Amino acid sequence: MENKEEVSVLNDLLHIINDRQEGFSRVEAKVWESYPAVKTDYARMHSLGTIMKNELMNLIQDNGGDPSDTTTVAGALHRTWIDIRNSFTIGLNNIQDATIENVVFGEKAAIEAYQNAIDSGKLSQKSLDVVSEHLKNIKDSYYQFKQMIDYKEEGDRAKGDPDNREKDYTN
Repeated sequence: MENKEEVSVLNDLLHIINDRQEGFSRVEAKVWESYPAVKTDYARMHSLGTIMKNELMNLIQDNGGDPSDTTTVAGALHRTWIDIRNSFTIGLNNIQDATIENVVFGEKAAIEAYQNAIDSGKLSQKSLDVVSEHLKNIKDSYYQFKQMIDYKEEGDRAKGDPDNREKDYTN
């Protein structure tokens, strides 16, 4: 028997994971020249995203639903905005920094969507357990990439770069 509300929530999360995976696939290889220490972790997060996607699809089918294996319009617009923004960004370091900022932005949006799903009260215990584990993984990813931005800003402040003093990536 299909639990329509639960299937709907899980399909929304599947869209978010698809957006996340699409965004991860667009991170330019040049980023890893500046951030080689996280390339392996990034690959692990991308791989984990595939596992998360499969888990959501299985939960949807277990609840009698059909997985809606697409991305969101908002995600597509965000990726288009990133492409446009990067086309006007001058300098490799600026593109790398903007890419990392966009990863953090996307992870924050995923955290909010997952938290809303958990708080909705529409998930069975089995789904709640899986979704809660996904949320933990996404938060780990968010904090790792956020630390990269924080580290860069500390370096910029140490060099006396006033342009980065006022940036707030948590909003």
